[in-house]
Amino acid sequence: MDQRIGVGTSVLLWLDNRRKWLVEVAEDKEFHTHKGIVQLGELVGKQFGDKVVTSRGNTMYLLRPSLCDRLAFFERPTQILYPKDIGLLLLRLGLESGMNVVEAGTGSGVVTAAIANTVKPQGHVYSYDINLEFIRKAEQNLAKTGLLQYVTLRCSDAREGFTEFDVDAVFLDLGDPWSVVPQAHSCLKGGSNLASFSPTLNQVEKTVAALRREGFVDIETCELFLRNMRIEEGRSRPESRMISHTGYLTFARKVRREVAKTGNAAAHCNKESRV
Repeated sequence: MDQRIGVGTSVLLWLDNRRKWLVEVAEDKEFHTHKGIVQLGELVGKQFGDKVVTSRGNTMYLLRPSLCDRLAFFERPTQILYPKDIGLLLLRLGLESGMNVVEAGTGSGVVTAAIANTVKPQGHVYSYDINLEFIRKAEQNLAKTGLLQYVTLRCSDAREGFTEFDVDAVFLDLGDPWSVVPQAHSCLKGGSNLASFSPTLNQVEKTVAALRREGFVDIETCELFLRNMRIEEGRSRPESRMISHTGYLTFARKVRREVAKTGNAAAHCNKESRV
């Protein structure tokens, strides 16, 4: 199907792997870069995959932006998760269309958008943050992606509990996620998944202790590194720089508290019987 670029269309202007810009096409508007000016009106009628030449003679390609591209250009009042972390997060939470998800710690809305894009159109995300400025910025960011209709933003303290019950997954991105683990347990369906993101191991230790105490099993923490490769015929090698530590992801699954206590007691008895 021939889809021409029109006024209001979002386009990724690609110069090289390090330099790309997300723009919205408009008549009589210029986009300025150090490689020259792009007349955005000239993009009207072109197709994705075409090119445009800047005022300084540099060629840029017109690419269809992915959600990953859009998230990279979110306005960020807080530190965001990287795609390497978000990808595993979505898989380990077991998300699919139609699911309802609670998030504590909206921030700029990057993870909110990724989750909403996965659970739409039947599913929904309920995101909590105590900072009204963050909520407003996330609302603006989500509106730009067309995902706001799948999200309810609540300016509320998650430590006081969630309004939702029997949700399919919970994601915690807070400075003290351990303080919200009991509330997460209460709102989750049995057997469902929880994930938490923390930058330090001290936070992880407290969170895992709370998860065990509240009735979660299958608890696992991991750290992801991403190293790109420079591919040139005859001299390919790893890039000199890489995205290493960004944070730790902790995953767990809910069981009923009484079941968890029974299981722990049985494990303790078995251990003693072997001594």
